[in-house]
Amino acid sequence: MMTKNLIKIFIFFFFITASIQLKAQESDNSSGQFLINVELRPRVEYTSNYFLPPNDSIDPYFYTTQRNRISMSYTREKWLIKSDVQEIHVWEEQNLKSKVGSINFYQLFFEAKIKSFHIRLGRQSILLDNGRLFSDAPWAQQGRAHEGIRLMNYGKHFANDFFFLFTRKYGNEFDPVYSPVAANRYKYLVVNNFSYNFDNGFSFNSLNAVDLFEDANSATAYVRATTGGRIELKRKQWYYTLNSYLQFGRTPQGKRLSAYYLQPEIRLSLKSSVWRLGAEIISGNSSQLPLKESESFDVLYGVTWKFNGNMNVFTRFPTDVGGKGLINPYLFITVPLNSKLSVRSDFHLFYNQFPLKNSAGQNAKKYLGFESDLSLKYLPIKQLEINYALSCYSSSDTMQYLPKIQNENKLAFWSYLMISYSFNALKTKH
Repeated sequence: MMTKNLIKIFIFFFFITASIQLKAQESDNSSGQFLINVELRPRVEYTSNYFLPPNDSIDPYFYTTQRNRISMSYTREKWLIKSDVQEIHVWEEQNLKSKVGSINFYQLFFEAKIKSFHIRLGRQSILLDNGRLFSDAPWAQQGRAHEGIRLMNYGKHFANDFFFLFTRKYGNEFDPVYSPVAANRYKYLVVNNFSYNFDNGFSFNSLNAVDLFEDANSATAYVRATTGGRIELKRKQWYYTLNSYLQFGRTPQGKRLSAYYLQPEIRLSLKSSVWRLGAEIISGNSSQLPLKESESFDVLYGVTWKFNGNMNVFTRFPTDVGGKGLINPYLFITVPLNSKLSVRSDFHLFYNQFPLKNSAGQNAKKYLGFESDLSLKYLPIKQLEINYALSCYSSSDTMQYLPKIQNENKLAFWSYLMISYSFNALKTKH
């Protein structure tokens, strides 16, 4: 049923595209470009001693996913139409036959251009600033997208984006794990993102978001606001940045919210390597906090592997940290071996901001564990990218009270091999 609906939408999309194209050719003589890009992206993953979707009970767990994506766009001087249709297959030990995890539109939008002002309507990926609060989740096979309206205004030194987004009932015809939109829980979301770059190497980014949630049982609406931004300073091979946000209003469960986020970082870029030293501080709840209040910061719709380790041990906030916050000092080292091959090594320490309680009601250790990630990226040709990673997590005793590690006395492992091959199947100008 889902496949038939997608075919209907696909046909309708190109019927509209053709109609608009004919009308545009009657009204102006500017040339247009039609592009079809195909991407094939298989990935093999292995996990041991910790839970990572789609695994929730099997250990060790070995499975393969493949994303097949067809991206189509038709561009003219003052507008464009873009569509990304993707199919995701899953193979696993318990189900040797292929099964479809999702058939979906990753993106489907229309964009009009009026000088420096753009308006985009439809389903679209959103990447803002460094991706901490809003990311298109490029590593995930399904990616992440939102539906609504985007207003964009760009100048020589600045960029200003305004969004009005919404969610709807997407049905149960596909697995939410592999849907680019079904994980969004807000009813409405309003976002403004403004950035400015000065000529002296200094820049800042301001991000403000208000999301509205609705209780399915009582129809009560709860509003949450997030405000803050990031400053950057570049001086030759040195780079300094500070990311900070405040969050207030109500949680999706209706609790009164007051939370914060901080991320200082220093980067040194040398000819032979790049070094990044920083930390993330995500606020949490103390044991003295009233039950109707929360101080747990939610990282909204960003990615966590980019900041809190490839293994995604801590990805759902506040659930994965027991609502007690997270302090994550990190060191990233990237070494380009040649023009086609690079290696990256990441190190993370994890602590709760406030201690969890053990089974006796006493404070557990704040120290949660250590993660080490080794990643290789190989680009043999322009269209082909090969990525490999091996990660391990060494737990403290406290991890027995959190939902990810099965046995805190053993190392947890995760490894993957991913091949991405993309090419232009058709490119025409007329």
